[in-house]
Amino acid sequence: MSQSQKKDDRSIAPPLPEPLAVPVADSHTHLDMQGGTVEAALAKAASVGVTTVIQVGCDVNGSRWAADAAQQYANVWAAVALHPNEAPRIVHGDPDSWSRQGARQAGGQQALDAALAEIDALAALPQVRAVGETGLDYFRTGPEGVADQQLSFRRHIDIAKRHGKALVIHDREAHADVLRILDEEGAPDRVVFHCYSGDAAMAKLCADKGYYMSFAGNVTYKSAQDLRDAVAVAPPELLLVETDAPFLTPVPYRGRPNAPYLIPVTVRAIAAARRVTEDELAAALGANTARVFAY
Repeated sequence: MSQSQKKDDRSIAPPLPEPLAVPVADSHTHLDMQGGTVEAALAKAASVGVTTVIQVGCDVNGSRWAADAAQQYANVWAAVALHPNEAPRIVHGDPDSWSRQGARQAGGQQALDAALAEIDALAALPQVRAVGETGLDYFRTGPEGVADQQLSFRRHIDIAKRHGKALVIHDREAHADVLRILDEEGAPDRVVFHCYSGDAAMAKLCADKGYYMSFAGNVTYKSAQDLRDAVAVAPPELLLVETDAPFLTPVPYRGRPNAPYLIPVTVRAIAAARRVTEDELAAALGANTARVFAY
């Protein structure tokens, strides 16, 4: 097979999976980053038993889009926030300039304050059911951005608590600091670790705190035994499932476009790791998502 043929194969949407008998929700997706129309994406998802989606914003514009989509579509709810990597970008501008400048750009903190004020206003809307994705990402942001990320995370925690909304956390290579800051600030009543990336030991810590753990398509990857171990020990009442589409397409379609309709593939992988039936798991996932996002 030629390289061009392989590239073409990666651009083809995977086929519809066998529908789930018990409906579930995609607890974290980015419809604005996917191809096609929202209507088509929702119809395709519903055809395989994915009847609700949580549309997640990563910046001010994306959060506005999420709130508007949730206002327009009955089976869409919104989460709004600045992604962890957004705070350093807002404060410092081009991340490549940090080493040259060594200091915040003039007005950078004011710009961050203004962006957070808009997230605060969006979080008050009734169709917005969560503040996120927020948190910490030490993989893509170097030491220069840590203070900005942590400040932004603390501000998002406050927003979630004041509005009584769930907190959706992006945690990449920052487990200890995320858990520490949640303890220091006092966590909201409902906390979700989106695209859970810890191991079984961390899953037990999250369970002790009552934090929800949402698993994505990477739980199907050959290298992800730690995630399968974690999903096996997480309490069923604290489990969620997500696509994080268009990212993290599950095996056997890894590398091809992801979308909410592929949730059944991940549900079946989680059921296998937990050694339960997919119907039993789907029932728990559906109830948990409705409880977290209060719909």
